[in-house]
Amino acid sequence: MNYKFMTVILFLIMCLCLLVVPYFSQVASQDKNIDENVEKFLSSYRWRDSNVPEVDGKALYDIIIKNKYKKALEVGTSTGHSGIWIAWALSKTGGKLITIEIDRGRHNTAVENFKAVGLIDFIDARLADAHKLVPELEGTFDFIFIDADKDWYTNYAKSLVPKLEVGGCLTAHNVSDYGSGRWGRRGGGMTGGFLDYMRSLPYMETSFARGRGSAGLSVSYKREDK
Repeated sequence: MNYKFMTVILFLIMCLCLLVVPYFSQVASQDKNIDENVEKFLSSYRWRDSNVPEVDGKALYDIIIKNKYKKALEVGTSTGHSGIWIAWALSKTGGKLITIEIDRGRHNTAVENFKAVGLIDFIDARLADAHKLVPELEGTFDFIFIDADKDWYTNYAKSLVPKLEVGGCLTAHNVSDYGSGRWGRRGGGMTGGFLDYMRSLPYMETSFARGRGSAGLSVSYKREDK
């Protein structure tokens, strides 16, 4: 009886292996192809149109990978540089990105770029006015990146912080902690009072991603519900 039982178990294990091994091989091959496509594209494409520098794109990627985030939102697609870094990370965590862009030309170029690197299945690219769409978004997110009209950052944050899950991260580009220089006034520069607002929230922990060539990437983790 025990012998027959063990034989059946071994048979089932063998059948499972025949099903699982090809699946994981296919997934590994897909990941490798995506990696190769993205690395080649990022090294050859000439990024303009207010896209993030590479150091900030990599910082976004690292944050998502480290925290295994899956539900991402980007406000301000431009032509897709930051979206590629974010979606590349999400392709490894099993997540998806919603990205919003108001300019049709930039939106169309971004979609073409997402397709070119093989990441379109991980991206929901929306042509819309973020001022209207962001407050209407349903559900929650564990990762948010803001890189749109600077004077609206605080308004975006007020709409999105309640949608950010505990343990989630809200990042914003072109934010400064200094009183002069490229981004202007103290407390956030061209982003107005955004940085002061984020630091006023006791349940948010805000710092900066440091790196040579960074254009000012603020990083705020939600440590508890308000």
